Amino acid sequence: MSKTLATHPHTASRLALSELAPGAMQSEIRAMSVECDRIGGINLAQGVCDTPVPMQVESAAIAAIVAGHNIYTRQDGIGRLRKAIAEKQQREYRLNYDPETEVMVASGATAGLHAAAMALLNPGDEVLLFEPFYGYHVTTLRSMRVKPVLVALAEPDWVLDIDALREAITPRTRAIIVNTPANPSGKIFNRAELEAIADVAREHDFFVFTDEIYEYFVYDGAEHICMATLDGMRERTIVMSGFSKTFSVTGWRLGYVTADAKWMGAMGYFHDLTYVCAPSALQHGAAAGLEQLPPEFYKQLAADHQSKRERIVSALRDAGMEPSVPAGAYYVLAKASRLPGETSAQKARHLLAKTGVASVAGSAFFRPGRGEDLLRFCFAKRDADLDEACVRLRRL
Repeated sequence: MSKTLATHPHTASRLALSELAPGAMQSEIRAMSVECDRIGGINLAQGVCDTPVPMQVESAAIAAIVAGHNIYTRQDGIGRLRKAIAEKQQREYRLNYDPETEVMVASGATAGLHAAAMALLNPGDEVLLFEPFYGYHVTTLRSMRVKPVLVALAEPDWVLDIDALREAITPRTRAIIVNTPANPSGKIFNRAELEAIADVAREHDFFVFTDEIYEYFVYDGAEHICMATLDGMRERTIVMSGFSKTFSVTGWRLGYVTADAKWMGAMGYFHDLTYVCAPSALQHGAAAGLEQLPPEFYKQLAADHQSKRERIVSALRDAGMEPSVPAGAYYVLAKASRLPGETSAQKARHLLAKTGVASVAGSAFFRPGRGEDLLRFCFAKRDADLDEACVRLRRL
């Protein structure tokens, strides 16, 4: 008798989801964005950054399409953009990177992290992250069967507890992820904190992955410090940043990584394997931005968003939702204890139904059981939309 699918003893187990899939779910950020779109609300949930694109960036991308720059580039990006990134790192941080071997244009900073983790980490390794965390950092590691180990920052000002960091180290620890300025807290790690983290990394021979996508969104005279500038850290630091936030082009998926040449070859291989290359014509737009925009652009960017921060902070206070005022990035975590609901996800959905303003449940940025009394609001919005959201929040 011939064997059929119905009688084959292994059929049921072979037609199954992967071990990772049952625990995977749509992020709370995207879920709230979908619900906001459904009701036609104002989306302060997702960091879409829908402020205007600089003219130099936009026009250069359009010109590149017309000029025929629509085919594959090198997996690590066009030479013009790699050179502009290297010059930017030298100009801003006095870091010297060879644009031929130490700069990679990625399909977003998220792709940069993915490529770095694939190249430098193994299944079963552990990576230390600070809590509150950005969910994509955690889920990217988990997707590679790398274990994220959370180290809580001390509330209410999200201060580094270096003893807690040291206590989280195990023989399997391989790296630390530092997001500064941070999503969702807006924390900027100061020099003393970064030096303490660097001491741990050098002592235990760890990599440090730094997500610096919000490097220009700093307020009240605060300073962004790149970890790779500290003594002995350039070789072990993988710097990730991009153009999504700075140039308001989140949909372009353009980021970059700068790192020592000994690591970049493997990272480039995995970026090629997953993404092939970043969007070709759009790379020319980003290059034009780096080449042409003056220092005043970045100062004005910070000033504009500090003004937006003041407006949303004031509205949240008037609504009885005490905010944690961020030092950087463009998000605010606010207390939601006055809103009905046992979980922050329920509170966020109540707020959306009541006001038409979408936020994100604080639990999306903490381990289970934490963050249930917090909501996150994004204020990188056009002024008219942000002001209308503030009016609606004050109605509470």
